[in-house]
Amino acid sequence: MPPPLYAKLSTMSIYFISDLHLQLSAPKLLKTFTTFMATEAKQAEALYILGDLFEAWIGDDDSSKLAHIVKASIKALVQAGVPVYFMRGNRDVAIGERFAKETGVTLLDDPYVANLYNTPVLLMHGDLLCIDDEKYQTFRRKVYDPTFRRRFLSLPRFIRRLIAAWARHKSKQHTGVTDLQIQDVNATAVTTIMSEHNVLHMIHGHTHRPAIHEMTLNNKAAQRIVLPAWHDAGHLLKITPDWKIIQTEF
Repeated sequence: MPPPLYAKLSTMSIYFISDLHLQLSAPKLLKTFTTFMATEAKQAEALYILGDLFEAWIGDDDSSKLAHIVKASIKALVQAGVPVYFMRGNRDVAIGERFAKETGVTLLDDPYVANLYNTPVLLMHGDLLCIDDEKYQTFRRKVYDPTFRRRFLSLPRFIRRLIAAWARHKSKQHTGVTDLQIQDVNATAVTTIMSEHNVLHMIHGHTHRPAIHEMTLNNKAAQRIVLPAWHDAGHLLKITPDWKIIQTEF
């Protein structure tokens, strides 16, 4: 189990990013990430990566140039004294303990309740909330199943790359023909899981629909923060010790 995520009181902020979908075919975005990790991220009290850091992750034995660059950037940040917490997304569900050991990140379950400046916050990748997209949920149950992952990781790397490419192709087809509302989170799923975990704050990604949703939960003011995806620019969300929310594009 990872240690309790208590943030120390300081002038620094806690940083959140998700849905970077890093790949060698998008060198500008990859450069944005490495620059961010070497500069701005060093000012963080902690960095949370809430899934889909990669466009696809075929396993911790990946020896590609992309894997080397990203792992080195994360490791350097951790060695600089910034804790990095990583939650798997649907694109990088195959990340495991070897990745954590090589980079120094702490892997988080999805969902996970973090104590941020004495406030419990439910962290999620976000795809678990999209229950109206039944086809996607069927796919999700399959790829998140430990037996399926073990079988996938036992395959030769070139086969895994072919499977990952095929899965990305099918995903684009699915999102292209599926109603946008169905692909979004289900409101009842949101309130149910927040109530189950007894929280009034949630942060997630996945949907690529950045927003701060103010809501009422059990007659109390509540909040759901959706992180933006990195398309043509980097995006960062900061939470200060006095719970100010700062959003930055770079």
